[in-house]
Amino acid sequence: MNDHSPSPGTSQPGTLLLRTAGTCHLDMPHLVEVFGEQRQRFVSILQGFGPGEWAAPTRCADWSAHDVVTLDMTAGFDPRTSPRRWLTASAGESTATTLGRLMAVTSELLACARGRLAGGSRFDVHLPYGPMDWTVLVLHVFWDSWIHERDVLLARGAEHPTSDDATGYAAAYGLFISAAVASLFGDPVRDTLTLGGDSGGIFDLDSRGAVTLTVSREHAAGPPAAEVTDALAGRAPAAAVLGALPGSTRTALSHLADFFTTPVDQSRRSRGPGARTA
Repeated sequence: MNDHSPSPGTSQPGTLLLRTAGTCHLDMPHLVEVFGEQRQRFVSILQGFGPGEWAAPTRCADWSAHDVVTLDMTAGFDPRTSPRRWLTASAGESTATTLGRLMAVTSELLACARGRLAGGSRFDVHLPYGPMDWTVLVLHVFWDSWIHERDVLLARGAEHPTSDDATGYAAAYGLFISAAVASLFGDPVRDTLTLGGDSGGIFDLDSRGAVTLTVSREHAAGPPAAEVTDALAGRAPAAAVLGALPGSTRTALSHLADFFTTPVDQSRRSRGPGARTA
């Protein structure tokens, strides 16, 4: 990436900069557009579901498609405990009500993001790994929605009709949040990853201090970006997908997946009292 100082919310073509300290450069207008397209596509697919498809399991073994859509995808939470509380609160809700809420929340979220961009607003939000430029929160919510879309579709043998830009954003955030979680465990990462396909590229990651990810989007050879994103989120075995990486990097980037897939009681026993979680 060239050492320029682009306007807030923009980036040079084919580049992406994420960091836990300072302004990120994500081409926010384009991210908001990609996010809107993803949610519109997901809603259109869900509108065609019958009762059996709504009740069918997803890649998250405990959640049906209806459960996944019921979850509030716009808020941070502990994925092992919070969903159960939300599902209890919304027990018996019709699929039409659930889908209507998803559509309303999506419209509100995108309108808010566009308003912030139009007003040139800059502010920090607090995510589990510290204060962050607000644009990272939008990317986080997009990543969460993209992963859940795959949870629903891939479990029923359907293809995930995502775009290259959407997969590229999801892969970037998957690596970024994995490195941020690794830093909470005192396990810094300094490595360059090459992910394959049109949605891939060169991902330069450094979490020694503030976490920084610089992405150069280009067609490259390497493990498919979507599969790497799945593995980082605990949806696929990390060892198989990240096997070409040095062992220390693979271990560090697996902390987030381990967190997602470790039951709460086991997590507390293994880490001991007072251990930090993501």
